[in-house]
Amino acid sequence: MNENSPETIYDMYGFPKKLYEIKYDAPGSPRIAEKVNELISKETEYDNSWGIDHGTWSVLVHMYPARDIPVFQISVDAYAPPEVHYKIGQELKSLRDEGVLLFGTGNIVHNLRLVDWHAGSKGFDWAYAFDDYIYNNIMNRNHENILKYDKICDAAGYAVPTPDHFYPLLYILGASDEEDKISVFNKSCELGSLTMTGYLWE
Repeated sequence: MNENSPETIYDMYGFPKKLYEIKYDAPGSPRIAEKVNELISKETEYDNSWGIDHGTWSVLVHMYPARDIPVFQISVDAYAPPEVHYKIGQELKSLRDEGVLLFGTGNIVHNLRLVDWHAGSKGFDWAYAFDDYIYNNIMNRNHENILKYDKICDAAGYAVPTPDHFYPLLYILGASDEEDKISVFNKSCELGSLTMTGYLWE
């Protein structure tokens, strides 16, 4: 694969055909990718075999439809504990001073097994409880409670059955500053077991 032109990856199943016709051919950024590799203290591997998957392009196609910003992804180690992901975010914080957008995508609550196709824009009680738990701790800047989400919040087992959609938040928390303004948007539930709450630190 050409690292200057990452491939669009369609790593999702059962969605409308139009989604599979989107090509998000943004340029890559080998220079920043190399710097990230140097900043992260955890042993990492520079791997150029993947591309830009749906967790990234499905959002960026709306934010930057012209596809004129360099993009590259960092893989999530699902076996590493929350503290490791948070530390990586701290190590990448300096990139913000260079104008790099640190962008973590996923869902605060993401349980496809419990989706209720008749729920519409409504959520289960446990989905609201977990989303509110994360919201309150973000707004109060209590990151320790978020790192211990699975030990403190009873709803965590339902809300985060696997960490792949949740852990990206921890990178952004680690890279945030106390003086950052926090904006919250799209705080909502869909299909019972998905929440779409987004946060911006600036």
